[in-house]
Amino acid sequence: MEPLSDKQIRASFINCSKGDAARLKLPADFAETPWDDLDFLGWRDPGAPLRAYVVLPPDEDHGPVGIALRVPERGRTSAVKSSLCRICLTGHASSGVSLLVAPRAGASGRDGNTVGVYVCADLACPLYVRGKREPSLRTARYEESLTVEERVDRMRANLLAFVANVRLPSGT
Repeated sequence: MEPLSDKQIRASFINCSKGDAARLKLPADFAETPWDDLDFLGWRDPGAPLRAYVVLPPDEDHGPVGIALRVPERGRTSAVKSSLCRICLTGHASSGVSLLVAPRAGASGRDGNTVGVYVCADLACPLYVRGKREPSLRTARYEESLTVEERVDRMRANLLAFVANVRLPSGT
């Protein structure tokens, strides 16, 4: 992923107001972002732990696309010992995967319509897929015959499908 500026990131959001985008906090280590290892920039807001953000790089049709997400407050306890990220398919201990909920873009989102996805709690999917970060799950690891490039392509496709769902009006 090519490096993005603060201005590009803030202008990319499709499901929050310009004011909300202007107020969001970038990652604390933004200056050290490992852009070459990323297929998207994802982070939890250091000042608001129930907020998270994902920014996809520009493609031939669009500039960068940002999605604002909410992390539901922890209200339930679970006996589940492991979970699977639906973006990169990395297995984690149950605390390593979070449900992230995005308001839909446009009027539908302003009316309260949302979509959610279970994703790596630290939003480091590109690093897990490339083997640059290991999940804390120490039980059985899933063995795959896919190459790293094929896993990266699958991760991108899963994320693009989620973003497309955020863009769709409710009921479509």
